[in-house]
Amino acid sequence: MIISGLQKLTLLDFPGRTACTVFFSGCNFRCPFCHNASLVHGSGDQIELEDFFTFLRGRKGILDGVAVTGGEPLLQPQLPVFLERIREMGFQVKLDTNGSFFDRLQEVVAAGLVDYVAMDIKSSREGYAQAAGCKADMDSICKSVAYLLEGHVEYEFRTTAAKGIVNPQDFPRIAKWIQGAKRYFIQGFVDSGDLLGTGASAYSKEEMEALRKSVLPYVPSAALRGV
Repeated sequence: MIISGLQKLTLLDFPGRTACTVFFSGCNFRCPFCHNASLVHGSGDQIELEDFFTFLRGRKGILDGVAVTGGEPLLQPQLPVFLERIREMGFQVKLDTNGSFFDRLQEVVAAGLVDYVAMDIKSSREGYAQAAGCKADMDSICKSVAYLLEGHVEYEFRTTAAKGIVNPQDFPRIAKWIQGAKRYFIQGFVDSGDLLGTGASAYSKEEMEALRKSVLPYVPSAALRGV
């Protein structure tokens, strides 16, 4: 396992905790609005595991947790061992995932290796292939959604509002799919300059608020993020 990036301090990535963020490269999706194209392609920094754990030992009493993201972290075969080492050091773990590896998600949650899961809902089921940039395993994704809704772990769902790819009619469909979710965030699209594809733009603040209102009948707790 090679870590492809490390943000040493974040107050945003792990809700309610002070954390660092670890990035792993590689992803099975090709979302055109992805702002981490270099990670998807497997490039970026390379940080040895032991260097990371040396850093983490020096942050005891300062950080509450570690946010693990990508790419898609569940592609890493040794991820459970990695998470176990973090937990043994007394830190909490947040996992970002696209939900397409249900069995692996269930494994780390059931083993008590994850405290919080943030799952990206790319679009409505009808629009998933366009948003994911490939044919997605909808059976596994639907299982992941259902599993999180059952409350096995603290969680959130989130959708990046990439205009031109995720359309306004997709949002109430998503909300109906995840009806009753404790947390659902509609995230503003930002052109990082390292996008994976083309065709995405940002909704205006007024349009974002309209998207939020469109999902409230199904997810009353829905909120905007990054707007």
